[in-house]
Amino acid sequence: MTLDADRRTIMCRGTLNSVLKRIRDAHFLAAMAAFVTFLLYLPALRNEFVNWDDGVYIVENPHIRILDSDFFKWAFFNFYASNWHPLTWISHAADYAVWGLNPLGHHLTNIILHAINTFLVVVLVARLLEAFTKRALLNSVPTFLNDRLILIAAGTTGLLFGLHPLHVESVAWVAERKDLLCALFFLLSIMAYLKFAGSWEPAVKNQRSGARSQESEGHRKDGSGQKRFLTNTYYIAALGFFVLALLSKPMAVTLPVVLLILDWRPVGRISSLRTFLHALMEKIPFAALSLASSIVTIMAQKSGNALAAFNALPLPVRTTVASRSVIDYLARMVVPLDLLPFYAYPRAADISLFQPFYLSAVLILIALSTLCVVVGRKMAALGPAWVYYVITLIPVLGIMQVGSQASADRYTYLPGLGPFFLAGLGVAWTVWKTDAVIGPGTRTGMRLFLGALAAASLIAITVLASRQLDIWRNSVILWTYTVEKEPDAAFPRVMRAVAFKSAGQIERAIGDYTAAISLAPQGFIAYYNLGNIYYQTGRIDDAIEQYQRALTLKPDYAEGHNNLAAAFEEKGWLDRAIEQYRIVVGLKPDYAEGHYNLGLAYGEKGSLESAETQLRAAVALDPENQTFRSELAGIAARMQTAGKAGRSDSP
Repeated sequence: MTLDADRRTIMCRGTLNSVLKRIRDAHFLAAMAAFVTFLLYLPALRNEFVNWDDGVYIVENPHIRILDSDFFKWAFFNFYASNWHPLTWISHAADYAVWGLNPLGHHLTNIILHAINTFLVVVLVARLLEAFTKRALLNSVPTFLNDRLILIAAGTTGLLFGLHPLHVESVAWVAERKDLLCALFFLLSIMAYLKFAGSWEPAVKNQRSGARSQESEGHRKDGSGQKRFLTNTYYIAALGFFVLALLSKPMAVTLPVVLLILDWRPVGRISSLRTFLHALMEKIPFAALSLASSIVTIMAQKSGNALAAFNALPLPVRTTVASRSVIDYLARMVVPLDLLPFYAYPRAADISLFQPFYLSAVLILIALSTLCVVVGRKMAALGPAWVYYVITLIPVLGIMQVGSQASADRYTYLPGLGPFFLAGLGVAWTVWKTDAVIGPGTRTGMRLFLGALAAASLIAITVLASRQLDIWRNSVILWTYTVEKEPDAAFPRVMRAVAFKSAGQIERAIGDYTAAISLAPQGFIAYYNLGNIYYQTGRIDDAIEQYQRALTLKPDYAEGHNNLAAAFEEKGWLDRAIEQYRIVVGLKPDYAEGHYNLGLAYGEKGSLESAETQLRAAVALDPENQTFRSELAGIAARMQTAGKAGRSDSP
């Protein structure tokens, strides 16, 4: 008995030492991948803010200036910029508190977050493969994986995640901080869930009888039976991290389905209808949070009219473009060339399922899905990785179309893990096959060849990522590159015109706005911005013409009415200006500048009571604005003087 006990002790210590070594190796490998990723992105520290959301989110956002109770109330209860991601706003406010408007610090935060995510990816993949290997061994299922090959697969996946050019957009663009934060908590939630799932014994075949062990899936290893999952610390942690992911970006809504995929493979908790229903019940709190987040997100997008109407883009058109996007993203992962910040949405009239361009994508999509089903029994990772890739892409495939892009590289930040994981497994399998087939005499040479090939591939994607990083150096470079690649798209020309104007290159800005109008005559913003340039350069009649064209296309554009009113004032047409300012405050009652301008116009006309009313409204909306307060005091003084004059003239 003592001898058996000693043997068991020695075996347990050996197993524990082996596990600790695997953990140390995985963490060291993850740290190296994160460090290499950090080094790759260091040149981004010289990049500026760009004029695509960086202004709205950070540079021109007054709400992130002070971290106080009013800020937190705004972050959680406002749909600023048609978005609801409170944790992202808190992150930007924290950066502003430390760095102000120095872009270096904001870029540094993005780089650090991406490096941390790379670390987590390596550790997560190692844990997934260890769980799969353990399950395979317990069920006497052959597998080529061992500790060394697991590390190779995990390291390859992590390096692809960290270095791939597709991810440059999410890191180099400060406004895409939401991608990085969402992924951070998404990954942490999965890792906590795996800890929770690991506390439940999988179904294991009895080697002697072939029957199931008495502890079936869903039962505790300690034999205590089904314990309420809501009391499990790891489950609560997974749920908490999921909440943080949703507060960063709503793309995390697919996590409940991802956890079910993990329950299926590699954890193996789902093997029957009963175990599936039990796993499904565990996901109810996650699903409820996803539903709530989806509703809030739709409300936020609708608040800014960011959602495309279904009559403008019918559902068949959207699904056809979505199918094409699924394949396009895969193609960019394999051959990351000519990546663009903006992929223009094709004209609805040019989209048809029967066109070869779209039909081929649908056929490839069907073929890949069929392959996963047919080959899934022999290649257990293929099905889960493919389902994960498609499921996590669904929120950004354009079924609920936001903006005018057909696809975006940043949308692959989390979904890309599926293909990268398969690539990592492919590298590990190649190493195993080489060792198994090639004789000892030529094995060293083949290993050197494979190592050189892997190194060359990593160098290639690193070079491509560095080039992509340079594109985001400033707004002019960013949009000049995009215009060259997408010459028929109006949006990049509008954005470059904004950059040219900021740089003082007025004529080049006018040229881009004119080109944008010819490409997209229905785009009101180009007319509006061109009107602003004309107004600021003293061409008031031209400005009025452009503002009126913009308002013909978008009559409810308050800023357009406001600037048209200012142009009318410049012409001396005070009554027409007041009429426009009244439209402004009617369309946008919380627009302090509109009330202020209307107050000044009333004051100029001599309608002092109306002027006072509007200026009081402006001060109420922006009580810290000293200009508003000064003008209100001036109107009050004029009213007092007018009152005294009236009394002295009376009998």
